[in-house]
Amino acid sequence: MRWLLILTLFAATTPVLENARVRAYRSADGSLDGVAHGPGVVISIADGPGVKAGTAVWMEDAAVRPSAASSRGSIVIVQPLRAAGAKTAPPPDASKPGDAPFTGMSFNPIFENDRVSVIRARMEVGAREGFHTHASDTIVVHLSGGEIEDTANGKTVVNRWKRGDVEFESLGSSHSARNAGGAVDVVLVVLKP
Repeated sequence: MRWLLILTLFAATTPVLENARVRAYRSADGSLDGVAHGPGVVISIADGPGVKAGTAVWMEDAAVRPSAASSRGSIVIVQPLRAAGAKTAPPPDASKPGDAPFTGMSFNPIFENDRVSVIRARMEVGAREGFHTHASDTIVVHLSGGEIEDTANGKTVVNRWKRGDVEFESLGSSHSARNAGGAVDVVLVVLKP
């Protein structure tokens, strides 16, 4: 029984995304066990005591509990990592979230600092985002789940997302998107170079 509890806590904070630019964790109970020390964005993915889904805050050390109310319940932690080497410039045709031609979508800034821009976005039923190229690495944290039809490199796939899923859209990647189901709510964490 004791080992089961330890494994459950470890699994709750194991990275769900990790590459040279970012590390992301998901925790169903607000546990910070296993989270690496360092700055990051803490995002509530469900309503909890004193916190609404989609609330996002910057923490200088995301592995330290800021207060009882802000870290209870389901959270995702996104930690930008400084990539070694030269900065990569975005392609000349790249755009920021909300700049591509779209219908039925909204983008509302939450906060910005020298490391990230954090935006709450919503795709209404039938919403479309025109073909675009990403000007920055962007982490998408799903608050509602849903079905998004993505077209890239001549292929169309329907991705089925659940609440708490995390996806990485890399700088320079290009695609178009269409909401193939109910309204979709996300938090976008846009990494700065």
